[in-house]
Amino acid sequence: MKESDKLLLSNKAWARERVEVDPDFFRRLVNQQRPHFLWIGCSDSRVPANEITGTAPGEVFVQRNIANLVVPTDLNLLSVIEYAIEVLEVEHIIVCGHYGCGGIKAAMTPRSYGALNKWLRNIKDVYRLHREEIDAAPLERKVDLLTELNVREQVANLTKTSLVQRAWRRGRRPWLHGWVYSLADGILHELVSIAPGTPVDPIYQFEFDE
Repeated sequence: MKESDKLLLSNKAWARERVEVDPDFFRRLVNQQRPHFLWIGCSDSRVPANEITGTAPGEVFVQRNIANLVVPTDLNLLSVIEYAIEVLEVEHIIVCGHYGCGGIKAAMTPRSYGALNKWLRNIKDVYRLHREEIDAAPLERKVDLLTELNVREQVANLTKTSLVQRAWRRGRRPWLHGWVYSLADGILHELVSIAPGTPVDPIYQFEFDE
């Protein structure tokens, strides 16, 4: 049996189990998607948003990429954020990093990774901004520290988007959160939380005609 066939069989078993526990489960999913959260996380297979937060399908809108980056030229991400804010009206956007992130580790080395270099440069920029603090940290702490600082910078990048600023100007949410997940014990830790309407550095502020 192919590995992919095992996934299909597991899916059928999962679907049967859901219906046995809750006969209306899939009917509700078909009729409505009203998540309260947008999760911007790492693509790492060990950090599945629904499982580590104990939420069911339909409760968290998810976007994942290597090292949970908020890049201003990433049209995929911007489309997800716009849909989450304007259509789904999510109340919270969470950027979640994790200790032991391969993307963070790769960005801290001089090794070339081909096309991936362009993506990792966003993490290297975070390193450059906080070089003094990271270089002064103990060796065993450096990667974890960059992981945390990267989360904080990506949350800050959310505040710089016109999408978030427009929502705040209309007196709407979302709250912005930066979390980090520990693979060692399965616990999430909050690093930063930004309330709707929090002032943004004037150089990043947008003016709207509306």
